[in-house]
Amino acid sequence: MRFTATAATLAMATTVSAHAQVYGLWVNGEDQGDGRNTYIRSPENNSPVKDLTTADIVCNVNGGKAAPKFAKAAAGDELTFEWYHNTRGDDIIDGSHKGPIITYIAPYTEDAGTGAIWTKIAQDGINGGEWAVDKLIKDKGMAKVTIPSALKAGKYLIRQEIIAGHEANVAFSEDSARGAQFYPSCAQVEITGSGTAVPDQDFDFNTGYKYTDKGIVFDVYGGATSYDFPGPAVWEGASSGSGSGSGSGSAPAPTSPAAQETSAAAAPTPTFETVVKPSEEAAAPTQAPSTPVTPPKTGCSSRRRRARRAARNAL
Repeated sequence: MRFTATAATLAMATTVSAHAQVYGLWVNGEDQGDGRNTYIRSPENNSPVKDLTTADIVCNVNGGKAAPKFAKAAAGDELTFEWYHNTRGDDIIDGSHKGPIITYIAPYTEDAGTGAIWTKIAQDGINGGEWAVDKLIKDKGMAKVTIPSALKAGKYLIRQEIIAGHEANVAFSEDSARGAQFYPSCAQVEITGSGTAVPDQDFDFNTGYKYTDKGIVFDVYGGATSYDFPGPAVWEGASSGSGSGSGSGSAPAPTSPAAQETSAAAAPTPTFETVVKPSEEAAAPTQAPSTPVTPPKTGCSSRRRRARRAARNAL
């Protein structure tokens, strides 16, 4: 679609004052402090990157200089990038710089992050005519992403970028004064948790982003209702970031009532004798003794002898 002269004039007038970079991170709503050159690999200024063939497209200018610290977060946490223009809490970025916000992750490296080590974990384009950058301005520079809950613990680079499309109707390779403007920012984050999922780590920005991509050469002023994201698809493992835990990291399931009943029934039932101590009366034996007792003599033979003597005396 035709790029109007009015739009071009507006874009040129706001170019100098429109740029942005990241101030710091928030974890679950808690400010992690000024991250610039502390845990964020910050560029010298907020100018954009447009050349897809340089290492700057990955983590911006100075992206090959490791920061001295790491922000701390757990798998499943909400991570928020706080963007700003010149000072924290200002106008963030000019409203003409409409475009998507895309987030990637890679295993930590001290170099510029070049090569096929990146995995896309989130992307936000246009919805109902509202671009991700529009929402960023409305949310005062806050762009949220959820760390996948199944992600394996370790040190990572988490890269978030704005692709401003106000001059993206022409490729930079065709007109170096124009082209899509990239604002990449890489944060060093140490992730904790019991997850085992490892990202794909197969995307290389220098070869994966092309000037022929529809998401890099596009017109934000033509009434767009959809957007073709550049780069790979969002990693399937990133869906765990919605809060559903992995089996390896979940707590043992509680024993169900049925299982408890089964366990109780399987146990031997104690007899009364094994539970109650017998009384002394109950302890007395009730059966006959084992040794037979000789019955006493009845005396019948002596009575017969006395009767015979009495009969003889009577004669």
